[in-house]
Amino acid sequence: MDITFDDFAKVDVRVGTIVRAEPFPEVRKPAIKLWVDFGTDIGEKKTSAQITRHYDPDTLPGRQVAAVINFPPRQIGKFMSEVLVLGFPDDDGEVVLIGPGHPVPDGGKLY
Repeated sequence: MDITFDDFAKVDVRVGTIVRAEPFPEVRKPAIKLWVDFGTDIGEKKTSAQITRHYDPDTLPGRQVAAVINFPPRQIGKFMSEVLVLGFPDDDGEVVLIGPGHPVPDGGKLY
């Protein structure tokens, strides 16, 4: 299905830095709770991600990630997810996070 550039422009993808990460064992599929700082204009947002295959909560703070920030919040168990971090599947279908190759200011918009 083709989309227009205007359709793409509606998706607000920003970069942020993970400031906190915790295991999320209460969900059906193993996940990690993330708190991501998107800079002063957007602030800190939280999400959960099924990234336990390649990532440990202790090593995630300080890592920059790309996320869609304009989805409506979604309740996941007792946790409210506010953004969707982005990744690509590896050969086994497990998520590999995407982020900039060099440090960039938090809150920067993908273009």
